[in-house]
Amino acid sequence: MQYRTLGKTGLDVSLVGMGCMRFPFVDGDCNKGVDLQSAFELLQYAADNGVNYFDTAYGYHGTNSEAILGEALESRRKNLIFTTKQPWWIMSDDYSIRANLENTLKKLRTDYIDCYLLHRIIPEEWENIKKREILKHFENFKREGLIRHIGFSYHGDYETFKRVATEYPWEMCMVQQNMLDIDIEVTAAGLEFAGELGLGVTIMEPLRGGGLAFAPPPVQTVYEKYERETKNGFETNAKDTQTVYRCRPPQEWAFRHLADSPAVSSIVSGMSSMAQLVENIAMFSQEDMKPGCLSPAEKETISAARAAYKSIVSIPCTTCDYCVPCPVGVQIPGIFSLYNEFKMFEQTDNPRRNYMFTTRAGGDASKCTNCGVCIKKCPQNINIPQALQTAHETLQGWVE
Repeated sequence: MQYRTLGKTGLDVSLVGMGCMRFPFVDGDCNKGVDLQSAFELLQYAADNGVNYFDTAYGYHGTNSEAILGEALESRRKNLIFTTKQPWWIMSDDYSIRANLENTLKKLRTDYIDCYLLHRIIPEEWENIKKREILKHFENFKREGLIRHIGFSYHGDYETFKRVATEYPWEMCMVQQNMLDIDIEVTAAGLEFAGELGLGVTIMEPLRGGGLAFAPPPVQTVYEKYERETKNGFETNAKDTQTVYRCRPPQEWAFRHLADSPAVSSIVSGMSSMAQLVENIAMFSQEDMKPGCLSPAEKETISAARAAYKSIVSIPCTTCDYCVPCPVGVQIPGIFSLYNEFKMFEQTDNPRRNYMFTTRAGGDASKCTNCGVCIKKCPQNINIPQALQTAHETLQGWVE
């Protein structure tokens, strides 16, 4: 296993971290809850085979993820690094801030948490978070030895990320980044900026909810072109001189894109099967999985693959946002992005799960009144109400 230092924390963490948001479900059905035996087996195998970084959060799996992690790894705790995230939006007063931590410690069956993160900072709430002085409580917890390092997880633009990163002396952060998101969220520049600050950086959604583990035909063609031209993907069978074709799996291209950055300390992946876990441990144990691991030709291949992924869209929305705000609050561009993600990766879980959150927030496509205001504003001439109905029929139904 490759290890890197987690910035100012000084902790040596496994390059692949075990994400605890996607444990397997009983019979594969999210309505039946987590398959505890399988989840325990995954966590224990990871801990016994080089993975030492485990990332969870208060709200994962209906607030049960921390308890599952704690029970599974109680006997191995001293050799592991536990990171959990507390949502600022449930910290209503001083009492709740401490009560939430004490509850988490009990769930994790531990006396301390290695990295305690303020969960999901978003641009529009950063000033409010500062005014509430939540981080002063975190500092008290650190002095008491209940937590060792203070960090944050973030969703938002690069400019706000720079403000958040510099307006408090954080030790580490968790951000969304992958080979498709280099120009959105914190962007590739954000990773570099965090590295310059000395922040430890862990990555969420390295495979875009698992989608980047799949290469649709246009993307597979790009990868095969690289293998063919470099001959990395060919082996000759001496017996019959037949060429046997072997190609680097799509997820390795995605992981290597991130491993190439010296700013990245750990790439957190939500592995929900033993096959995924075993494959990823082997992948992240390769000697060359280090900063600067990508050649110029490999970087060009990833750029071409990115373009090929983005060419696969069913609704020609450019997210120009001319159609919003919708009179009834439908999140039009966001819904179209989820639908296109569904089609792009030919997998369903991540976009359907995110659509569930859109529905809970009251912005789903079922709210559309077919008023037609958005159609007049769309420069792509999309029949938006009709497209929303298509997206809704495709994305609805996720429950947790």
